Amino acid sequence: MYDLIIIGAGPAGITAGIYAKRANLKVAVIERGAPGGQMVNTSEIENYPGYEKLAGGDLSLAMFNHGMGLGVEYIFDEVKMIIHDHVKEIVLNNATIKTKAVIIATGANPRKLGLKHEDALSSRGISWCAICDGPIYKGEDVVVVGGGNSAVEEATYLATLAKSVTVVQNLDSLTADAKATELLLKKENVKIHYNSVVKEFLINEDETLKGVKIVNNDNIETNIPANGVFEYIGFKPSTEAFVDLGILNKQGYIETDEFMGTKLAGIYAAGDVRVKQIRQVVTATSDGAIAAQNVLKYLETWE
Repeated sequence: MYDLIIIGAGPAGITAGIYAKRANLKVAVIERGAPGGQMVNTSEIENYPGYEKLAGGDLSLAMFNHGMGLGVEYIFDEVKMIIHDHVKEIVLNNATIKTKAVIIATGANPRKLGLKHEDALSSRGISWCAICDGPIYKGEDVVVVGGGNSAVEEATYLATLAKSVTVVQNLDSLTADAKATELLLKKENVKIHYNSVVKEFLINEDETLKGVKIVNNDNIETNIPANGVFEYIGFKPSTEAFVDLGILNKQGYIETDEFMGTKLAGIYAAGDVRVKQIRQVVTATSDGAIAAQNVLKYLETWE
């Protein structure tokens, strides 16, 4: 039986594994894909302390190798469910393993428009993180898709960097809170297209992003030149396997306290999968460290 099973090998899960292994726990990290989470698909990271700029894949590999070097066990499989009891059971595709404690760090994935060229342009013109990629488009034209708090706040930030920001909102008004909307509307280099959706990504002959084609409720199409597109149409937490545990909010995120604990004893969550304000690599690693330290305290009382 394991002391701790960590589900997810993004920055939160890898960090939790490092801290747990350094505390001499019998620990394993379960990952269904490539270690690193969303970092793997991020071309450049410029806001992780200690590095002015590095590729997301390189940071993923460095974190993964750190854990491996300490002897953290990795299991590449998919978790189907958790059976919560004093001894937790993790049901995988072809096996069931037992553990005293669990940290869920499965992350969240941005919702996509589902248009042609979207996947090919990911991190090569299309982004889901203005804080991460905004500086790449300094002095250029960008498009922001969405009208909620995330879209409006990030569009306001991008307006301080980009030559122009065009917001494409499918409703007749922005749905962000009043203060955020007010700040955006004060920006002179921002234009908003209401009642409009992105119909197509326009590309150059070398398959780089050229812009977007939008269509409004009157079926009028408009081509908008852009070097970058930022999509903010929501995130989908990877919590399908944990629905029956009763630890999710209405949006599917895991609710935790400041110690990363859920309402179920011995089950913790860390990183983008939990309810939180800022979803960044640095906050995910922080969550992972906090979760692991509190697992240690929990195990001190485990019999």
